[in-house]
Amino acid sequence: MDIVGILLVACALSIDCFAISLSVGLCRKETSQIEISKIGLFFGVFQAGMTLLGAFCGKFLAELIGAFDHWIAFGLLVFLGVRMIREAAIGGEDRTFTQKLSLKTLAALAVATSLDALAVGLSFALIGHEILWTSFVIGIVAFLAAEIGTNVGKTAGKKFSSEVTEWIGGVVLILIGIKILAEHLQQDLS
Repeated sequence: MDIVGILLVACALSIDCFAISLSVGLCRKETSQIEISKIGLFFGVFQAGMTLLGAFCGKFLAELIGAFDHWIAFGLLVFLGVRMIREAAIGGEDRTFTQKLSLKTLAALAVATSLDALAVGLSFALIGHEILWTSFVIGIVAFLAAEIGTNVGKTAGKKFSSEVTEWIGGVVLILIGIKILAEHLQQDLS
């Protein structure tokens, strides 16, 4: 596969990273560039790491979690989305994204968006594709998508109240979870 093909795969894998980072940026209007880079780094490392993991652990890992990986992603994203909406509705100090973005929450988002990279890594390994270079490109594209998404969300979020942006962010997370689940269930029916 040439560099254009690798970039297309990387962009496809990074769409969810962009959308979730956009939600985070909407809710965290005062996010510093260091925090934005941390978000990008998490998404980039998890995308690249899951690609490598898929390639190196191969078929065993794909068979082990392939039957339910979409349920994991769906569950994590819906849980976080519902939590955001609930916290926006009741207010309070412990807000999902507006007050803090814990490493646990950030890791959950990164895992949920990188499960597809596991399958991509396996696919590339099966066809004998150079996995180190590919995973590096996937990680860089995911990092950039997360950085751009967070910055765009941060800029747009300044136009709305924290409650509104938490509602929007929560709905976006739930919709991404539903999209991931629907895509996989549709593949299972085909």
